[in-house]
Amino acid sequence: MRNAQRFLQIVIYSIAAVLLLWTFKVDVTGLLAGLGVGALVIGFALKDFIENWVSGLLIISGKTYKIGDIIQVGNMKGVVTEISLRTTKLKTYDRNEIIIPNSSLLKDKIVNLTGGGKETVASIVFSIDYTFNVEKAKKVIESVLRNHSRVVVNEKRRREIRFLVRNKEWATEIESLFWINDPENEEFIKSQITETVKTRFEEARILPPIPSIIRKDFLESKK
Repeated sequence: MRNAQRFLQIVIYSIAAVLLLWTFKVDVTGLLAGLGVGALVIGFALKDFIENWVSGLLIISGKTYKIGDIIQVGNMKGVVTEISLRTTKLKTYDRNEIIIPNSSLLKDKIVNLTGGGKETVASIVFSIDYTFNVEKAKKVIESVLRNHSRVVVNEKRRREIRFLVRNKEWATEIESLFWINDPENEEFIKSQITETVKTRFEEARILPPIPSIIRKDFLESKK
């Protein structure tokens, strides 16, 4: 019995080594022939397990991310709460927990939004009517950002507020990019900023996109 267990361990480790080499695009034809048909059958049966195990080793040894980092994989984004050899656990901004097989992570593009730190870049797109002054709108947005406790502004550390402006039909889009020091609560911070900017826009009479046919009536109603 002990010899059988030992044999199985050797087969599993051999297949894991082959998969690791295959991941780095090394020709493993000769090794596969040496393992034999029986080993290949076992390998296919344990394929998912071994792939996750090897992927976990690559993630941990490569320091792709660590616990506490904010990562984005496809459409999923969250805080890394646990890393094991088989899976990675993420907690989303709405407090849901996602368990992702490590092999799936390595097959997709992983974006580490914190880069190993506790600060990350966030962005919000504001849309105003194309007739209004863009510079005035940018000053309003910047003022709100600078006064928010979770927004980091430090030019020496290249923590700056930047803008991208795009012209659309009936509208001008202003995308603001800024740093925050609480990545786990990014969506809540962006929501607070959006609400505050909306109020400041109304006070400054900076309006959302309005079709020209009703713009005059809309402006009259706001007097």
